[in-house]
Amino acid sequence: MSIWWSLHLRREAASVPLARRLLLGTMETAGVDPDISFDLSVALSEACANAVEHGGGGEIPDDTEAYHVTAYLDGDCCRIEVTDSGPGFPPATVARRRPSLAEHGRGLHLISELADHVRFRNRPGRGAVVSFDKMLKWRDDALLRVS
Repeated sequence: MSIWWSLHLRREAASVPLARRLLLGTMETAGVDPDISFDLSVALSEACANAVEHGGGGEIPDDTEAYHVTAYLDGDCCRIEVTDSGPGFPPATVARRRPSLAEHGRGLHLISELADHVRFRNRPGRGAVVSFDKMLKWRDDALLRVS
């Protein structure tokens, strides 16, 4: 089984719960274990909030600036990517797998703790990408479960 969706969202706070609800609805329908769904939804919310706050050219979010969210449920793994058009991550964040709380806010740290694998990278002159994966567990009654 494979499911994917992609969103093009304005950099405004109201977009964060929209992305989270879409992810939770997809995972519930597919039959993903609620604890796994919750972890991924929190990580997604943090990545989206980071894009809203830091993902543009100026200090104040511009409603015309956007960020992108793509989620892939493929087999027993979910990968989520959040891409923005901001200045990118500091080099120390990109260089290591798990950022320390001393260097950054709690959002990037939470993403790292909730996901099985996380990557922070920059697209020079075009923004930053947060991608994270988590192995899925399924409810016993899952209709779309991988056999």
